[in-house]
Amino acid sequence: MAADFTLRPYRAEDEDGAIELWRATWQQAYSSIDFNARVAWWRERWRNELVPNAAIIVAEQSDALVGFVTIDGAGYLDQLVVGPDHWGSPVATALVDEAKRLSPGGVTLLVNKDNARAIRFYERNGFVHAGEDVNPTSGRPVLKMRWG
Repeated sequence: MAADFTLRPYRAEDEDGAIELWRATWQQAYSSIDFNARVAWWRERWRNELVPNAAIIVAEQSDALVGFVTIDGAGYLDQLVVGPDHWGSPVATALVDEAKRLSPGGVTLLVNKDNARAIRFYERNGFVHAGEDVNPTSGRPVLKMRWG
């Protein structure tokens, strides 16, 4: 897993690749949930909530999207998605570093409490626990985490 990827701002033509990367990544993380059934909902949320309101940075390798991060003007990191083939590579850290650069006043996020891998990743990247909540969409318990 070489670090031969580049980061760049999201473009409209990235939509299909970003949505498929989201689907494949979450399907791998939560195999008991049918993410194929959620693609239409996600595309709607992507278009109407994230694209207009957040900076989106994509990681690209060999002309394919391998990850992305969204960060809004308030410093909320809604999505950090890295394709399963790149888990453990420098891609996720590079994307989080970019979110920190774009929101130097601080970054907050919610992470599923049962996603130990993601929690460890954020802790290694300087995030601290800042409370608990419930995801309003999934109903799953989540941890609030904060950097800065």
